[in-house]
Amino acid sequence: MIAQLRGHVLSLETDRCVVDVGGVGYLIHASTRTLATLPTPPAIATVLTEMQVREDAITLFGFAEEAERAWFRLLTTVQGVGAKVALAILSSLSPRELIAAIQAGDRGALTRAPGVGAKLAVRLLTELREKAGAMPTGPGFSPVMPAPAGVEQDAISALVNLGYRRAEVAAAVAKFLERDPDATLDQLIRDGLKELAR
Repeated sequence: MIAQLRGHVLSLETDRCVVDVGGVGYLIHASTRTLATLPTPPAIATVLTEMQVREDAITLFGFAEEAERAWFRLLTTVQGVGAKVALAILSSLSPRELIAAIQAGDRGALTRAPGVGAKLAVRLLTELREKAGAMPTGPGFSPVMPAPAGVEQDAISALVNLGYRRAEVAAAVAKFLERDPDATLDQLIRDGLKELAR
């Protein structure tokens, strides 16, 4: 199993790249988010990888961070989500935004990813709701712990009623609660307004 590659980036395309490691060019499929973090060829880069072995192909998928790889593994356990759809979801939503969308039940955020229709979005929300809170959000791998439901939902509801999008609001509130689990409703609304006004 190939878990990581370090080498010269030979080429970057919209959905994949080639990394030269010791004279061997590895074709790596990746999200647009990961590809955007890679340096301009022929600079050296380290890419975390997930290898899938099938009867007709051995395919490498690349990730800039462990959180994205963990989400890729989880997403592909859902029926109807193959590697291509998982990468499309990760191109549309960061791990933190994905957690927020699932916890908020935001189907619209998920259906923005190519290949995710309304039925698949509902399946994702249903199957991943219990698992999302324990998933890593980014560097440092700190999970988003479930906050006091009343305060979190009240803050989200208040900010959505002011005209902000639910996915953005849920992500902002989750971020503040991660920093301060004891935040009051007033603090969350005030901090949320500052964050969303940027």
